[in-house]
Amino acid sequence: MTEIDAGAGRPAPASSFLHRVRLPAATVLVGCVGAALVLAADPTSDAGFPLPPCPIKLLTGLDCPGCGITRTLFSLLRADLPSALHYNALAVLLLPLLAWAWTAWVARRFGRALPTWTRWRWSPHVLLAVVVLWVVVRNAVPGLRL
Repeated sequence: MTEIDAGAGRPAPASSFLHRVRLPAATVLVGCVGAALVLAADPTSDAGFPLPPCPIKLLTGLDCPGCGITRTLFSLLRADLPSALHYNALAVLLLPLLAWAWTAWVARRFGRALPTWTRWRWSPHVLLAVVVLWVVVRNAVPGLRL
């Protein structure tokens, strides 16, 4: 189905398609470059180039909700799910939700409305509660390394 240019009643130009695909393609490109950097850095060892430490962990000694995400991503890129869960289980569990939100965003750019959790009224509250609980559990239980 082709879009109709509202002004002239004729099909929209190809530049309209390029305009809609440009930003999603840029996010994929940035994601691929980021994944390549994480793979090259190997944050699980000293073999790669050093990545900056978490500033919250550095200043407070506490694990923030995002601590371990770089190592989690590295493990997922190497298809090592147990290690990814070990470094940051919440990040692994939230990845499908982020993928769903990204897919719905891309679909909206092409005129298709997909239901998404980001539009639910209670989702920010639930997400905040889960993240706070994650921080408390992560820092309160000695020896727990998730």
